[in-house]
Amino acid sequence: MYKWVLITRFGISCDQRDKKALKFLQYLCLIVEVISPSTEGFDRGKKFQNYRKIETLKEYVLVNRDQKLIECFRINQKGIWELYNFTEKEELNLTSVDFNCLVDLIYENVILFDKTKNEIF
Repeated sequence: MYKWVLITRFGISCDQRDKKALKFLQYLCLIVEVISPSTEGFDRGKKFQNYRKIETLKEYVLVNRDQKLIECFRINQKGIWELYNFTEKEELNLTSVDFNCLVDLIYENVILFDKTKNEIF
């Protein structure tokens, strides 16, 4: 049992031990966070450091709220986390849950804000 609890935006467990979980999932294979300027440092740093302690975790996904960019950290067979970037017109591939989807569909109806121009697009 872990001694810490972090609130995720979205998580999936494919582990039978979580089947009867009432309050939270313990054996996640996928965690998704929506990053913002105020949370990005923590999500990439300490939070990801703690998530990597979850032995069942296969992918950690960061969804950017200001641009069509999804970053997927995926653990390889050697136990090394590799980064995969998915941008508009590309297909997001989450191998831990056998899910594929166009990035443009994920961002459909999302209003993005361009910080450099101080405008919505």
